[in-house]
Amino acid sequence: MAGFSLELNEDQTDLRDWVHGFAKEYIRPAASEWDEREETPWPIIQEAAKIGLYGFESLATWFSDPTGLSLPIATEELFWGDAGIALSLMGTGLAAAGIFAGGDPDQLAEWVPQCFGDENDPKVAAFCASEPQAGSDVAGYRTRARYDEATDEWVINGQKAWATNGGIANVYVVMAVVDPDLGARGQAGFIIPPGTPGVRPTKKIKKHGLRASNTADVFFDDVRVPGRCVLGGREKLEARLARAREGKSSAGQAAMATFETTRPTVGAMAVGVARAAYEYALEYARDREAFGRKIIENQSIAFDLANMKLEIDAARLLVWRAAWMGRNDVPFTAGEGSMSKLKAGEVAVWATERAIQILGGAGYTREHPVERMHRDAKIFTIFEGTSEIQRLVISRLISGIHIR
Repeated sequence: MAGFSLELNEDQTDLRDWVHGFAKEYIRPAASEWDEREETPWPIIQEAAKIGLYGFESLATWFSDPTGLSLPIATEELFWGDAGIALSLMGTGLAAAGIFAGGDPDQLAEWVPQCFGDENDPKVAAFCASEPQAGSDVAGYRTRARYDEATDEWVINGQKAWATNGGIANVYVVMAVVDPDLGARGQAGFIIPPGTPGVRPTKKIKKHGLRASNTADVFFDDVRVPGRCVLGGREKLEARLARAREGKSSAGQAAMATFETTRPTVGAMAVGVARAAYEYALEYARDREAFGRKIIENQSIAFDLANMKLEIDAARLLVWRAAWMGRNDVPFTAGEGSMSKLKAGEVAVWATERAIQILGGAGYTREHPVERMHRDAKIFTIFEGTSEIQRLVISRLISGIHIR
């Protein structure tokens, strides 16, 4: 087990500075343009791929850090640049995390590189979990997968909602029900290879924020994938289902295994947005004059900024703790992963709102980035488990009671 330290090592400091430099040079100057265009920023993805910032090698390196901190460090810096563009870069990581969480070594080796493509032809991937009638309620999934023994194929039918990179993905990772009688324990993850027939996306969804990130619903109509495309392999799946049918522990639920892995990273995304808004408001308050003095000299403004700094640092510490625990297999006995995502998401919404208030009327216009940051921040109290779901997870763990 790696020791936990708040002092970053040389590799982590170099990573932070490298990603920050990319965010400052390439992401920030383009943020407003791609938000207005509401299109996937392929030129920035290609630039990131050229320098090795976008690709399975970098993600594997971040995941392999025994402290667990490299991924949240890099993520915070990207989202400091801009959340919409950063999600276009990081969205593929959610699909890769799904393969990491449930796949075997052969599946990781075969499919994770195909999620990203290469530096000359970068690709994106999509993790498909939510459905129109089942977002936080993973037990309510209706997408079905049945095994066809005659052809050694899985046949997948259903609809997935709010898929990041839906419609433009090279590889899809899809959660589906294989045994409806088992509820959430009767689910499995499936890899859908590039060019598989029957994958039918809807048009891109227009969103309040994260406009540079492509989001769409995806239909799966008699989608046939090879038997080896079930995450972890069919033998492991059948053993897990057998335990569940006998009432024994089935070692977790497919979608939740991915969410548990990614929640601290989502928290780091929110911290990046909050920090960007705080830094912009701080600089503005130092320069802006009203009533004959800098507005930061007013106690109300100064206290707001002090509270922003306090809350952002507190959120980051929760994220780092959860990331370290997850990487070192320390049990989340009090919902530490959920705590990190909950705190960071709500801090991002609050901090970006306070930034607008500090700028006043100027903050409400698109002449300044804080209004975009505020729009982007709201998603962090919604996706990968709403704030209410995070509180439910935490309350159940600390009480030992199945609170509804």
